[in-house]
Formats: sequence, C-alpha cells, structure tokens
Amino acid sequence: MFGDYEAQRHWMELTIHLPTRQWYTYDLQYWGLDYPPLTAYASWLCGIVGSWIDPSWVALDDSRGVETPGSKVFMRSSVLALDTLIYVPALFMFTRVWQGTRSSRTQNLALLLLLFQPALTIIDFGHFQYNSVMLGFTLFSMNFFAIGQELVGAVFFVLSLGFKQMALYYAPAIGTYLLAKCLYLGPTEGTKLFIRLGIVTSASFVILFLPWLPPFAPLRAILNPITRIFPFNRGLFEDKVANFWCATNVVLKWRLWATQSVLVKLSTALTALGFLPAVATLLFSGYRLRVWSTTEAPAESDKKDDDKAPVTPATPAAPTPILPLLPYALLTSSLSFFLFSFQVHEKTILVPLLPMTLLLSGSSPDEQTFELGMLMNNVAMFSMWPLLKRDGQGIQYVALLILWNKLIGYNPFRAARSSYLKLLSLAVYAACFAVHLAELFISPPARLPDIFPVLNVLVSTPVFALVWLWSIKRGVEVSWAIGGLGSRSKAPASSHKRPLPASASSLPLPADRQSEQHWSPDGATALRAGGLRTMSLGYAQARQRKALGRSGSVDIH
Repeated sequence: MFGDYEAQRHWMELTIHLPTRQWYTYDLQYWGLDYPPLTAYASWLCGIVGSWIDPSWVALDDSRGVETPGSKVFMRSSVLALDTLIYVPALFMFTRVWQGTRSSRTQNLALLLLLFQPALTIIDFGHFQYNSVMLGFTLFSMNFFAIGQELVGAVFFVLSLGFKQMALYYAPAIGTYLLAKCLYLGPTEGTKLFIRLGIVTSASFVILFLPWLPPFAPLRAILNPITRIFPFNRGLFEDKVANFWCATNVVLKWRLWATQSVLVKLSTALTALGFLPAVATLLFSGYRLRVWSTTEAPAESDKKDDDKAPVTPATPAAPTPILPLLPYALLTSSLSFFLFSFQVHEKTILVPLLPMTLLLSGSSPDEQTFELGMLMNNVAMFSMWPLLKRDGQGIQYVALLILWNKLIGYNPFRAARSSYLKLLSLAVYAACFAVHLAELFISPPARLPDIFPVLNVLVSTPVFALVWLWSIKRGVEVSWAIGGLGSRSKAPASSHKRPLPASASSLPLPADRQSEQHWSPDGATALRAGGLRTMSLGYAQARQRKALGRSGSVDIH
C-alpha cells in the first residue's frame, strides 16, 4: 500500500477532513492511524499547509497513492521543517549543556556528528518517518534535567511519548531518574518534587488526549487511540529484526510451541529483567547520595567527629550527582525493549542509537566508548538493510555510511593500537561485507528464501546484546565513581563547606581507577587526566562556578 510514505500522507488527509473522534476508527485496513495524538496533530497541521499548496495531495480517499514530484518535495520538506524546529535545537542545546567545558570547535564537531547520523537520516528522509521529532523531545527532556528543570523536562518527555509510543523504551530510565532525584532531595523537598511531577505529567497527558475525554467525548472513546497505539494482536514479530526473538527463532520456533498470550508475558518479563539493572542503579545511587536539608540533618550527638561540618541543603533546581547515569540508563532500557519486547520493527534501533550516539559524541578515538559507538551505528545501518533494500535505498545506504565515517575520521582497518574490541569490530565488519557479497552474487535457495535476512539478524543481534551488557557495566562503574555504590568516602571537614560540583561526578573513571575520585580535588584532576569527557556537564554548572570559586571550592573546569 505504497509504504510508510503513504501512511504519513494519508494521516494528513484524514485529520483535515474528519472529526477528531474518527481519526482512530476510519478505514483501519488502509493505514489506520496508530500513533499517539501529537503525531495526529502534526499531521493535521502539515495537511492544512499541503491543502493550501495543492488540495489534490490530501483529498479524502481520492489522493491515495499520490506520489507526484510536487507532493514528494512537500512531504520531505515537512520532515526538514520539523527537524529544524525541534531536533536541531535539541542537539545544539545538548552540545552546549552536556559538553559545556569543551571548546566551541569541539562542540560544533560533536554537533555535526549527531546531525548527520546515517541511520536517522536514511529512515526519516529515505524510508520517510518523523522519528527525529520524538528523539528531539526526549533530548530536550535530558537537557532540562541537566540544568535542574525537572518539571519542564517531564513535559518534554510526555510530548515525546505523545508523538510516538516508541519513546516508552526510555520511560523506565526517565521515570527512575526522576524518582531517584526525589530520593536524593530527601523527604521534604523530594516529596514536593514528586507531587509536582505527578501533577505536571498527568495534566500533560490529559491535554494531549483531551478530544477523546469528557466533556468532548464519552469516556469509552479513549479506547480508540489506546487500542491502536498498543497493537498486541499483531504477534511476536513480523519481519526479521535483529533482536532476541528473531535470532533464537532460527532454532526454537517460538510461535509453534507457545501461544500469543504466553509470548506476551514472557516478552514483558524479559524486557523488565533487561532494564532492571539500570533502574536499580539509579534508585540505589539516589538513595546513597541523598542530601538532607539542615532541619533534617542528624542530631549533633549522633555524628562522628569528622561529620560535624555544616550540611548544605539540596536544591531541586540544581543537577544531581546521578545525572551522568542517565545516558547509560537510557541505553540499557531502550536496548532491553529492542532486544526482548513484543512487535519490534527494524527502524526501532533508532531509539537506543540516540543515547549511544550522544555518548559517542563526547568520546575520543582512543576510548572504548568511541569504538563501540561506531560499531553500533554502522551495524545498525546494516541491520536495516532488508528494509532499505525494499525501499530502493541501496546507493544512499552505501553513500551515507562511507561519508559519515569519513566525516568522523573513523577507519576500522587503519593500523592502530589493537584491542579485543577492535578485533571484534573487524570481524563484525568482515561478516557484514561477506553477507552483502553473498546476497549480491548468490540467489537464495528455494527452501530458504529468507537466508540473507536471517544471516543479517545473526550478525547484528550479538552486537546489540554486547552494547546492552556494556551499558549495564558502565552504569555500575559510573555509579561507583560518583559514590552511589559501596562505601561513601569521608572528605576532610574543611571540604564540607560546599559540595564538589555535580560535573565532577559526571566524568566517571574506569573501574581500575575508581579509588582516585572520592569527591576530592585529586579525584577531579585524575578524571581530567584520564581524558574522560563523555559526560561533561560544564554548562549545567556554569552559573555556580563563580560562587563556588568564591567559597573556596575547586573549579575542576
């Protein structure tokens, strides 16, 4: 039915011609609307603009299958316009907030790396989607969390969920981070923030779904969008996707020995187990690093001699020391959903690619994060090859991969310091190349028509599983580095005048150097010496630098 391009165009058509209550019920067999309301509102706005230019592009029913040159220019321009309004500003803010201690040139290079990410580019402009809007809203929420604006960040994440339900892949990490900050703030301030977050989040969802709620519609009308957004009746998977189910289905044939209800429950359980480490690390770190207000501090008689320095109250507007855990938690959570959840599409790999590419943008070529980030991005493109091949995107696939790697200066075959990860990367790239060559010169046997998509899955899935395990490991290491795991070291009493900036904890050390940090000036120096800039939060602390400098604290920047 003309592909996802037609789906997006058709939604423009039906939203401008039908009342709101029919958006999720009209002719569902022909690209029925199955995204949350914010996508429908964006389609409505784009449809109005399209109807001003040429009403035939969005004529109800009569416009089905329209792919004139003018309509194509309009549709692709709509993606570019939404990118310009939402995604590009979110990326720019990220490089200034999360990487504020780096030079302007380095920030701009990071921005270029993120802007031209090949997987997002080829899906949104080639396969035709608006994934950048969802990702941009999530990135805005991260940016506002980094400057201590949790309520604004929560609204942006609701907008992300309201645009595409795939943003649920981030929900465990986002929700747990906010809860961990409430724990960090202590009973009084934490409870206040928790109540405010609940009110703001609930109100945002109500506003998004208002046309399907009383008094504008009967309460049962809300079931129309809900049942379309969560289509459990589609089965465990459709196409060959590089996740746990498709990879193991080569041997186990899940749908033959388990009913759909059993598979839904099993998928839910595995997904929850997959993101549980990130949830546990965030919560435990928030609890361990909690800061009591002056009125809630332990009684003087209960303190040890080295604890009698004044306690600085936590303020909700300041970023927390657990902030560096957020990108790793997002990666763990989203990869858990991609690998284990129900009904996953090839292009869903874009969701975990966002936090991985954000981490990549702050790393240097000699770091493990850089090598693994490049491997995941390149393999993600390879994993989508069956979809891109159907869309006739072969030339674009090759060109974008080569140009993006050239832009970054990455050459996996260049002679460099060898490591197990480097050797693994070379082996994976060789396997990808071999699959492409075989597909180019060998016809699949009649009894194995899907042999090449299956080989694609078997090459890609272990890479994504490796990144998932790495994200869990890094989450534990970062939590240990910032003091969220193990015993909390005691700094001298003189250092209690004001806590070390959160940005100090945002530069985690490798596991074998954790003892160098300990919230001390020497630890901050060791972090810089280690070259670990991945989670720099300089801008988030910019307002505090002068005050911290006047009070005698160390400026690690």
